[in-house]
Amino acid sequence: MNILAEIIAHKRAELAEWKQARSVEMLRAVQVAPPPPFAAALRAAPIGLIAEAKRRSPSAGAIREPFDPAAIAAAYARAGAQAMSVLMDRRYFAGGEEAFRAVRASVSLPLLYKEFVVDPWQVWHARALGASAVLLIAAALDDRELAALLTECRAAGLEVLLEVHDETEMRRAAASGAECIGVNNRDLRTFTVDLGTTERLKTLAPTRCTLVSESGIRTAADVLRLQAAGVQAVLVGEHLLRQPDLERAVRELMGLAWEGES
Repeated sequence: MNILAEIIAHKRAELAEWKQARSVEMLRAVQVAPPPPFAAALRAAPIGLIAEAKRRSPSAGAIREPFDPAAIAAAYARAGAQAMSVLMDRRYFAGGEEAFRAVRASVSLPLLYKEFVVDPWQVWHARALGASAVLLIAAALDDRELAALLTECRAAGLEVLLEVHDETEMRRAAASGAECIGVNNRDLRTFTVDLGTTERLKTLAPTRCTLVSESGIRTAADVLRLQAAGVQAVLVGEHLLRQPDLERAVRELMGLAWEGES
């Protein structure tokens, strides 16, 4: 069993408990204000930044200690990030609802509910927390499940970032009608990272989709390379979170790309 399959199996077990505590009907009944647009915010910059709040990961271990999601969010917002991604998984990433609520209370940026979403309950949970978008992972869903969750997200008024890793998944994403697609540069089998994955899959992406490059983005040169390839946004977590000064780290990473078309 690879790490994704292991996480998904555990997620389904967690969901059984969560549904007993709060039904999907209870989540649907939560009154929330319309969230700020996600993809439009990314496209408003020369290249958008989705800055991530992530305490740890299975591949990297502990990333930032102490971990203060509200302070992290405020620093990202001051530095000019267009959106934020907040990890929800507790067992493998030390995330959760508390972190998401802290970020939502700290900033008005569009927020991505970054979770291993396999059930409509999670879509309505994201809406109740004030998310603008939900991550769906093509590798974790078959075509029927993907179509059903895309429909559920539309019903909830949420945008979707559909993550792909290879050509087969990109073709599935294009066929699904997804308007915002994220290319994960990390090979799920080997954990190796190659920015060339985004450049390769870009040729198969729908012309009008918002394309996001994820994983392995560490330098201003990386951002400029992806910008030149026609990517609309980057998602960066580990590199930024390992820096002591988050505002400075964002500006050093994104400054040349943002200034280049200002």
